[in-house]
Amino acid sequence: MATPSVTTPKKSHTGLFSSRTAGGRVPLTPSPHHNANVNSSPFNKDKTSNDGQRAPAKTVYPGNISSQLARAASTKTNWDSPKRLRSRQSPIKTTIALNADRFIPNRGSSSAIANGGSGKLNMRDQKRPKSRNGESSNSTVLATPADDATEQLEFDSLLLDDDEAETYARPSPNTVAYQDSLANACGMNLLPSPPNPSISASNHNRPLKAANSSAQFRRRVATAPERVLDAPGLIDDYYLNLLDWSSGNQVAIGLERNVYVWSADEGSVNCLLETSPDTYVSSVKWSGDGAYVGVGLGTGEVQIWDVAEGIKIRSMFGHDSRVGVMGWSKHLLSTGARSGLVFNHDVRIAEHKVAELVSHTSEVCGLEWRSDGAQLATGGNDNLVSIWDARSLAVPKFTKTNHKAAVKALAWCPWNINLLATGGGAYDRHIHFWNTTSGARVNSIDTGSQVTSLRWSPRYREIVSSSGYPDNSLSIWSYPTLVRNVEIPAHESRVLHSCLSPDGQMLATAAADESLKFWKIFEKKAGSGAGISGAGTSSKATMAKQMTIR
Repeated sequence: MATPSVTTPKKSHTGLFSSRTAGGRVPLTPSPHHNANVNSSPFNKDKTSNDGQRAPAKTVYPGNISSQLARAASTKTNWDSPKRLRSRQSPIKTTIALNADRFIPNRGSSSAIANGGSGKLNMRDQKRPKSRNGESSNSTVLATPADDATEQLEFDSLLLDDDEAETYARPSPNTVAYQDSLANACGMNLLPSPPNPSISASNHNRPLKAANSSAQFRRRVATAPERVLDAPGLIDDYYLNLLDWSSGNQVAIGLERNVYVWSADEGSVNCLLETSPDTYVSSVKWSGDGAYVGVGLGTGEVQIWDVAEGIKIRSMFGHDSRVGVMGWSKHLLSTGARSGLVFNHDVRIAEHKVAELVSHTSEVCGLEWRSDGAQLATGGNDNLVSIWDARSLAVPKFTKTNHKAAVKALAWCPWNINLLATGGGAYDRHIHFWNTTSGARVNSIDTGSQVTSLRWSPRYREIVSSSGYPDNSLSIWSYPTLVRNVEIPAHESRVLHSCLSPDGQMLATAAADESLKFWKIFEKKAGSGAGISGAGTSSKATMAKQMTIR
């Protein structure tokens, strides 16, 4: 009895299948049954043709890989139609040599292929090489089943080229292995898949960005302050307004019972005033010419000081509760109190109170005049935003109820005077943008944090917001895209106040951590400006008094 020879798989470095090992196994030593014809099946005996030459045996066993390999070795590569396949004679019995066995693929051996990634067939760049007879002879598996599979791969590649993102799905590992096997067998290359992003702890710790993040944001914004000053005694109260920057490049800040003035030109600090022990400073606001500063007190009194002379010009009474916010429009000084009332004072006349604005039912903490003085915006602890027409102050022109918390942050757009931005407190955390001509809301931002102030930059068409709980940061937003370009961790506790320098480059912020910081966030282009000291011309030269206060 003849002992069949031992066979073992032969490794291939070109893929799962190769032309030499297409049958799956070859004998370790030459045997009488071994055929050197590489185009014939090692599993079937060759038949002798009429001219004496041995022809490769044919097999039509439908589920046997060797049948595909044998048909691929045939010199005839015309595709058989389904009708022709059905009309064929019944298959003959396949004879298997004693020195070989049927190859059953081992799925585990394809693990390297399954882990190798996926790609698309490069059908345009690769052409099948031709044999001497002009027929395709890359591989012994280029028979009809392989051609059918190749056609299916071409169709799949066309589907993957579709621009619709939702029609694409990452193929499974089994599909990847199948496609790679067919590609290697057909002598084709797979286009490499795009590299996967690196997975590291730093990627998980980065803050989330908006899906439509601006790709055109290129300017550098310093995330460290230019200067830090101590502000001991700064009252941690969201409803007060204790910081302002004058057109003469001087910063006024209220610290408990005192008001200090810091000169950005000279770097000097002077104490302008100290109140009586029974009250405290609740608000400060520079006049438009930078010569006077208004000071609101906890008792409801409003004082006006001449900064250059260091003397108080006058006191105005009328409020019975603290004045937490003020705003100038030429000779008019508007003051908002805890009672919810807003008074307009004409500082040129003795009977200073010229209007009383009634809209809010709780403390007024936000107040801002439009640059042309035609409209006034007020915000209160009753979550309301009131927009007033200066020609008719009996009732507000518009009253907005969209905020769900106190509205302190108000800012008029400098290049579109009909655009108003409003920011809500800790239970709202939104910035809304209003068309004050029609009263319509045109945009909104969910900041995720308490909004304490808003400042526009006409140079960059951006708006900066300062945040309280929980972020304590500064955020720069593009308008109208509403993309957050930069977020700067500013203070250790909530940012209470902010103001811009006269040239719009520097932002000063004061926080409950009792510090005053200066940030260069809207820096001019090279050669067009300097730092803090160059933010404006000399304060002494520009503090020309433009009105007479009696």
